[in-house]
Amino acid sequence: MTTATARSILANSSVTIRPITAADSQLEKDFIRTLSAETKYYRFLCGVNELSPTELRRLCNVDGRHSMAFVATVNIDGREVEVGVCRYAEGTKAEVREIGITIADSWAHKGLAELLLRHLIDYAKSHGVKRLYSVDLVDNTAMRDVAAEFGMSKRADPEDASQVIYSLAL
Repeated sequence: MTTATARSILANSSVTIRPITAADSQLEKDFIRTLSAETKYYRFLCGVNELSPTELRRLCNVDGRHSMAFVATVNIDGREVEVGVCRYAEGTKAEVREIGITIADSWAHKGLAELLLRHLIDYAKSHGVKRLYSVDLVDNTAMRDVAAEFGMSKRADPEDASQVIYSLAL
């Protein structure tokens, strides 16, 4: 897999987009720890302070076929810091994947979610995925904006009125 670097569009910073690896557990742990309570709630659909080591391993161990994740990182004082992640996991059918996007609060609304999602969509297409979907809280305006930008369809979650399902045919 290749590493892509985006410049300028994100606050004149150099942001590296790369696949997550099994060695990124601490990076992911630190990222989640820095998220606001609201951002964690939107990401996990419940209140979360920290993830267990087992959950962190699960998030970082992607197989590239059934699951995939790209992280956005920046270099701060010689240290790699995660500022966003976009992932998919097995969905309801063989060629369908559920996606999740999380952006650090200080990096929100700068185009990073869209950049990460474009990487994930390109990867998914090249691996035979036909549809991506996301289950989000109705009041998650950041995801609503991203979904609209990508032309995702929207429907109420039939099992939970507080949630919406966005879907994108590839």
